[in-house]
Amino acid sequence: MPTVSVKRDLLFEALGQKYTDEEFDELCFEFGLELDEITSEKDIISREQGDEKAEGASDVVLYKIDVPANRYDLLCLEGLVRGLQVFKEKLEAPRYKRVSPADGGEPQRLVITDETASVRPHAVAAVLHDVTFTQERYESFIELQEKLHQNICRKRTLVAIGTHDLDTISGPFTYTAKPPGDIRFKPLNQSKEYTATELMSLYKTDGHLRHYLHIIENEPLYPIIYDSNGIVLSMPPIINGDNCSMLLNLKSVFCVCLQAKTTLDMVVTMFISTETLSGDFINKRVGINESAESIAQLLTRMCLRSEVSGEGDLIQVEIPPTRADVIHACDIMEDAAIAYGFNNIVRSTPRTYTVANQLPLNKLTELLRQDLAAAGFTEALTFALCSEEDIADKLRKNIAETRAVHISNPKTAEFQVARTCLLPGLLKTLAANRKMPLPLKLFEISDVVLKDETKDVGARNNRRLCAVYYNKSPGFEVIHGLLDRVMQLLDVKPDRNQGYHIQAAEDSTFFPGRCAEIFSCGKSIGHLGVLHPDVISRFELTMPCSAIDIDIEPFL
Repeated sequence: MPTVSVKRDLLFEALGQKYTDEEFDELCFEFGLELDEITSEKDIISREQGDEKAEGASDVVLYKIDVPANRYDLLCLEGLVRGLQVFKEKLEAPRYKRVSPADGGEPQRLVITDETASVRPHAVAAVLHDVTFTQERYESFIELQEKLHQNICRKRTLVAIGTHDLDTISGPFTYTAKPPGDIRFKPLNQSKEYTATELMSLYKTDGHLRHYLHIIENEPLYPIIYDSNGIVLSMPPIINGDNCSMLLNLKSVFCVCLQAKTTLDMVVTMFISTETLSGDFINKRVGINESAESIAQLLTRMCLRSEVSGEGDLIQVEIPPTRADVIHACDIMEDAAIAYGFNNIVRSTPRTYTVANQLPLNKLTELLRQDLAAAGFTEALTFALCSEEDIADKLRKNIAETRAVHISNPKTAEFQVARTCLLPGLLKTLAANRKMPLPLKLFEISDVVLKDETKDVGARNNRRLCAVYYNKSPGFEVIHGLLDRVMQLLDVKPDRNQGYHIQAAEDSTFFPGRCAEIFSCGKSIGHLGVLHPDVISRFELTMPCSAIDIDIEPFL
């Protein structure tokens, strides 16, 4: 959840009322927010960098408020105050509309050229007139852009926002793309002009901007926005031009968003849409019994202007552009529940009576975990994803024979496939703890993923038990004894037909002549044995190791 930091005194001034910390915490809870922390800039610096660094820092009280990830309209002080004021019915829900220029002239135009198709082909723009900034409002405006960049814009990879002083530039504006060597301008807060290539080198050491360079630096063309006089507004998503930077005394803001309209709506709010639903729909799903008029009032408190349409209990709901999170009638129903108050909903017994019960497979797993721990083995919990090398080359197997499910776009070489066995994870755990006193005895009971064409998703989970014994001697008898103990717990007798037995087998993961296949009721359920020296060395281990790997699902 995004966290918004606001100065307490400014917040209370904007709300027109002072609250105790407990009262404001309760208000946040009622509105669906959470007051996460009460602190100050001085406390934050002192906690993170020490008391010496905190000397001279502001001790103004800050409220850190957790905001739902889909409520982009609450990411700044102004949006938060507006939402709370409407919720407390001290302010009418705002209605947004596009207006023509006051002087009767033509609207500003943003022309998008064909060259942008290969890099970032979409852009939208708007003008905010009659803007009045104080220092605090200006900082809040800039912080809102940064919050949007980090959330809905996915760190500028999906959307980039640029805001400019309209009085210093003139339209129509052109959004195009050029080779980096052909782009030259003075960037924000710099004293001279640079080419785009030089800017990439300059910002590689910048603590803030260097995180965004990778978005376009390998592209043959860079996006660029000019005004009618050739002044560079910005090179998105990296930096704005210095000639049209925003100052406190500006009166009009030209706002450009590349790639997405929702983000622009968050900043300038241009239009609204409507949704119609019945009061009965909300009553049944929330568990209340309110009139359509009462529900319309609840929704209006959540900045969703609503009124009864006059046809039965149908409610017409206006969805403003600031509420991009409302995409279905269920989202409207949720807001009605928040405004009504979850604590005010009367508890009732469900009409359908069911008794919950633990899945048999999970219950068996929990019982085995306790007894394996009692047998002296330590439980490990390893990653469900691993590298192709872990389940193939390191175990002396062919990746094509493993029935592994591959990740289509792995972000790291460590997580390329879903594991097909538990052994690699335990061996990596041994390698990370090989300095611990011997012997090391580990086990894990978890799912592996195997391709299965008979399943609708093409794969299935399989619950397996794996244990390893690592010492100066292989300890095959220890692993064999663990198998006998597990079978004793499962009430499976040693018998070739109706019980379990082992027989010699060959498996490339195990040492030749030191491997056995495990059978239960005539069906193979796994292997045990001494691991091959190549397997041990490939996992950076230096001593013998025995292992057992069995399927526990047949014992349900």
